[in-house]
Amino acid sequence: MRYAILTDIHANRQGFTAVLDDLAQRQVDRIVLLGDIVGYGPDPEWCCDRVMALVEQGALALRGNHDAAITEPDPAMNITARRVIDWTRPRLSEAQRTFLTGLPMSARIGETLFVHASANDPGDWLYVTSAERAMPSFRVCDARVILCGHVHVPLLVSCDRLGAVRQQPIPMGAPMPLIRSRRWLAVVGSTGQPRDGKPLAGYAIHDTDRDELTFRRVPYDTAATVARIGAEGLPPSLAMRIISGA
Repeated sequence: MRYAILTDIHANRQGFTAVLDDLAQRQVDRIVLLGDIVGYGPDPEWCCDRVMALVEQGALALRGNHDAAITEPDPAMNITARRVIDWTRPRLSEAQRTFLTGLPMSARIGETLFVHASANDPGDWLYVTSAERAMPSFRVCDARVILCGHVHVPLLVSCDRLGAVRQQPIPMGAPMPLIRSRRWLAVVGSTGQPRDGKPLAGYAIHDTDRDELTFRRVPYDTAATVARIGAEGLPPSLAMRIISGA
């Protein structure tokens, strides 16, 4: 099976569309969305509708912390994030809000665990930003591959048979062999708000037959997203993040 892994769309219609267009040129069996469909971006309604349609077609979608905050306000969110959630909430229909609320926190398919944040406590929205922070996820589950989002910077970590956890280089755009003598955790990055200094929409392809993971980045119309952020009166800092990718 070849899974397309998208996460942290954050209501960025242009970034989301660019990734879906790129996927149309590749052989993918199923799309998996790891959460945060809304938040930060200017087009939550469109992005919700698109994800709902994909799920009807067989895609798997999980709940992220911004999705959860639509119905369960999160006091731990920063001021900007809360402001956009407050702006987003009344724009969504009851059906859209129900959809977001009903999404699962994690899903297991074969040897692969999908989760928005960390595997060890999905509902605490912990950030996996290093090999050290990946250790608890390896300890609490036996999944050979853990794929997550939440952090908008791609990360690849391996765990050997002795339990040594190490960060691995990411060959962007090229298949990375997930050798079977190790377990793996990957933070896919972000489709709608990358923060690694590259203003390109990100996603990954996980090929379970070949035991490979490919991180991909695609250009999109950042100017259109920035214009929409301005038109909706959202914080200018969000536009700057789109422009800089940081």
